[in-house]
Amino acid sequence: MAQTIYVLNGPNLNLLGQRQPEIYGRATLADVEKLCRATAKRHGIRIEFRQSNHEGVIIDSIQEARAKRAAGLIINPGGLTTTSISILDALLTLDAPVIEVHVTNIHSREEFRRNSYVSLAARAVAAGFGIQGYALAITGLASMINAKE
Repeated sequence: MAQTIYVLNGPNLNLLGQRQPEIYGRATLADVEKLCRATAKRHGIRIEFRQSNHEGVIIDSIQEARAKRAAGLIINPGGLTTTSISILDALLTLDAPVIEVHVTNIHSREEFRRNSYVSLAARAVAAGFGIQGYALAITGLASMINAKE
């Protein structure tokens, strides 16, 4: 049976391709999902792909991943990166590896974007690769899962 990983996307990521394309690019969230599913398929992994503009819904998805014993979790928390201790606390309950993804390099942007609470729970971070960061995260997570087995 294929293992499942969760790919969670936070606020405003539903506007990828429309919101500030000069910063975030023209790829849409549908493009991200298609890329994630194709990459996961190559690794024999199933994906639960979600986006929410609501912190509590994201936390519920993290808790669901825990309850269903997901093999791993990839999260692009968007604007909640720098503010959500609640998401950090939820991520810290997981027994599976967490990978943090950002379309842009948050460390080369405004000062306030550089402090990620999520990074405190993440095994790795992919930032600045555009949407390809998701594919890198899935590939890295697949390696971690296989090494664990």
